[in-house]
Amino acid sequence: MERELPGFDPHTPSVARLYDYYLGGKDHFPADREAAERILKVAPEVRAAARANRAFLGRAVRYLGEVGIRQFLDIGTGLPTQGNVHEIARKAAPGSRVVYVDRDPVVLVHARALLDGQGDAAVVAGDLRDPAGIVKDPHVLEMIDFSRPVGVLLVAIMHFISESERPMEIIATLRDAMAPGSYLVLSHGTSDARAAAVDKGTEVYKNASAQLTLRGRDRILALFEGFDLVDPGLVWLPEWQPDQADTVDFVEGPESSLILCGVGRKG
Repeated sequence: MERELPGFDPHTPSVARLYDYYLGGKDHFPADREAAERILKVAPEVRAAARANRAFLGRAVRYLGEVGIRQFLDIGTGLPTQGNVHEIARKAAPGSRVVYVDRDPVVLVHARALLDGQGDAAVVAGDLRDPAGIVKDPHVLEMIDFSRPVGVLLVAIMHFISESERPMEIIATLRDAMAPGSYLVLSHGTSDARAAAVDKGTEVYKNASAQLTLRGRDRILALFEGFDLVDPGLVWLPEWQPDQADTVDFVEGPESSLILCGVGRKG
């Protein structure tokens, strides 16, 4: 079912603008800053977790480039920042095409301005809760050939999908559209993290543009059904094929990153 995309509302904290704030960006409003600071007072590790999540995205895109992926579908892309997918893909896999999909109107405006005139990357309005609409969108299909392997990126987005919105079915729809040899890149906030961070994060996001649904390890692992996890499997952010160049230190251990991540290959 096609969903109506939200309008612009500076008074409701936006998940994209909160993430931008954690990363030290400038594209946010007082409501976003206030909500972010409420979380950071209880869970200051969230800021480092955001950086570690961004670093994982970069490593995963480079890995996909190394194994031959030349087209990327980034759903729930968030606001543009340093190390965007198309920039990483150009270096790791020249000739790659990238499509960004998001429902946030501020994200769409910024991304379109960034990508103006760049033929190897595009931005499309879409909602992850309508995956069939994404994979059938004519603008997506202008860039992505689903008969060939594709890298689908669901980075820090599935924890904004509630159980009632059927996350397994969402990923199954995407998986069915993907050719064998395609990859799923996924990171997901987990309820296995520190209790204070989990509780405050869940509370604050109740009043944001999307609520937070944190899941345990087994439930996140189930989202990879139909994919074979590549080494090292489902792990904390800093543990996925670490690279000294983008190390984010967590004094209390990698679980302080709050997010589990993995990359799976469709056989």
